[in-house]
Amino acid sequence: MKPISCIIAITCGLLIAGAVIDGLFNSGIVVQKTVAIIGRPATPISGAGVARRTTRRVIRRSTIYAATLPVGCSTVVIEGASLYQCGATYYQPYGNQYVVVYVD
Repeated sequence: MKPISCIIAITCGLLIAGAVIDGLFNSGIVVQKTVAIIGRPATPISGAGVARRTTRRVIRRSTIYAATLPVGCSTVVIEGASLYQCGATYYQPYGNQYVVVYVD
């Protein structure tokens, strides 16, 4: 065997042996576990990214305005916007009145 071929064969043998030993003892030196870091752009299929893309809400204003809110409204924050929820209807402050908004 030529000296270069011998060196390559020994190197490959040592790498394979190291990988087998690493797998048996689970030390993580040769073969490391891969994890998706939540919120990183390099992990497009992470659980948090999928949930964020599928549950994103869109707030659309209507042309319906009200001078006062109905009785029994509660304040909610959706996508960073402070809204008033009155039953199934959402209102957003607009000047000195309120506009009905649709949350999709």
